[in-house]
Amino acid sequence: MTLASRIIPVLVVLTAGLTFGSAPAHARGAPDSFADLAERLLPSVVNISTTQVQQKTEKGRPQLPKFPEGSPFQDFFKEFFDRQQRESPQRRAMSLGSGFIISKNGYVVTNNHVIAEADEITVTLHDDSKLKARLIGRDPKTDLALLKVEPKSPLPAVPFGDSGVTRVGDWVVAIGNPFGLGGTVTAGIVSARQRDINSGPYDDFIQTDASINRGNSGGPMFNLKGEVIGINTAIFSPSGGSVGIGFAIPANLARPIIEQLQKFGKARRGWLGVRIQTVTDEIAQSLGLEKATGALVASLTKEGPAEKYKIKVGDVILKFDNKIVGEMRRLPRIVAETSIGKAVGVEVWRNGKRVRLSVTLGEFPEDDAKLAATTPDHKHKPAPVVVVDELGMALSTLTPVLREQFKLEDTMKGVVVTKITPEGPAAEKRIPAGAIIRKIGPDQQVVTTPDQVLKKIKQAKRAKLNTILVLIESGGVQRFVALNISKG
Repeated sequence: MTLASRIIPVLVVLTAGLTFGSAPAHARGAPDSFADLAERLLPSVVNISTTQVQQKTEKGRPQLPKFPEGSPFQDFFKEFFDRQQRESPQRRAMSLGSGFIISKNGYVVTNNHVIAEADEITVTLHDDSKLKARLIGRDPKTDLALLKVEPKSPLPAVPFGDSGVTRVGDWVVAIGNPFGLGGTVTAGIVSARQRDINSGPYDDFIQTDASINRGNSGGPMFNLKGEVIGINTAIFSPSGGSVGIGFAIPANLARPIIEQLQKFGKARRGWLGVRIQTVTDEIAQSLGLEKATGALVASLTKEGPAEKYKIKVGDVILKFDNKIVGEMRRLPRIVAETSIGKAVGVEVWRNGKRVRLSVTLGEFPEDDAKLAATTPDHKHKPAPVVVVDELGMALSTLTPVLREQFKLEDTMKGVVVTKITPEGPAAEKRIPAGAIIRKIGPDQQVVTTPDQVLKKIKQAKRAKLNTILVLIESGGVQRFVALNISKG
């Protein structure tokens, strides 16, 4: 472990660039100085150092010289090498990061990647006193961790603020431990909100130009009231240094996770039990939606909440708990932030109209979802191959021979794609031979024969649709594909 940082393409995990300018008319103007604010907040920010004990490998050990058998030097050198190994059997790797105090009795928040795999964690306070820290809990999915130290006297704590009211252009102050230089204060503005940097399933970062560098990870981002509105986590950097693009976990996402870590030692999230995908313009047109919005349900977890409360594959989730699902990636965050066991209203688009459901959330399971079991198909009669020009593929009913040819599970049902026409609609969408068509059409009818597929295509053409929505399964993954049928 080296300095507390992780790299995401050109994203380096840490944080923030000093930029001053005139404040917008609606925003609070910059103070003449940040000195009073910094003086008040600095004692609440800590430096975090970790050590990891690493066993020496045989490869890394000095080799015993070879001597002729019976040489007096052989025993001497063997004793010397054995003593050296007993006295220094291990190496220690160190890492540096930042954190902040949230309670007078010693709870400290930081990033998970700062303390990951640490054997010892030390918190250095603003007065340079050092305290051993105990890990209370951590959540890799949001990159958060909660530590506990045992202070001799009450510590200066800082409160979380409401990151939801933070606006682009608002002033922020970052404090941390860049490059091991503790107690460093920088200022900047909120550059953007709700950034997705592909670091995890719940990305919702605040972007800032406040200067953040290696070692700032886990440090707080403050508003001008002195409230923590973000936890500095990553920077975009080709070189590893700050270029004025930093990212912080918003307080409204972090606060409930921290509370769960304190109470349970782990994060407990709401669970819907669906696999979703983006609604593209083509898919929206196929389903009769006015615009591409919501999250398309591609598959359901067996015995999960969604299946239990009648959500169906092919539904587009438009609202969840009265929150609009404008784009697919927003749904996992909304579900995760919803209380386990809460009954919530869900609005879906199904068969060309809005349908309202009520779903009670479960708790997100730690292990992988179980596969759905279905009745095996024991038919051994050979099936004819049907060429479907509109889709650019040849189709057949599933048979034992085809299952063996394409290595398909006995539990899989649908119509198998036996051949793809080059430059056809299926080839354009990279559907491979051996894929299974599970459902087709705006109403997502289950199909098991090529004739059923042809029938749905004819219906779509009579309805003057240019595309038809197909649920494809390939390599154990289900996805919706909108195929152009206007040229066939």
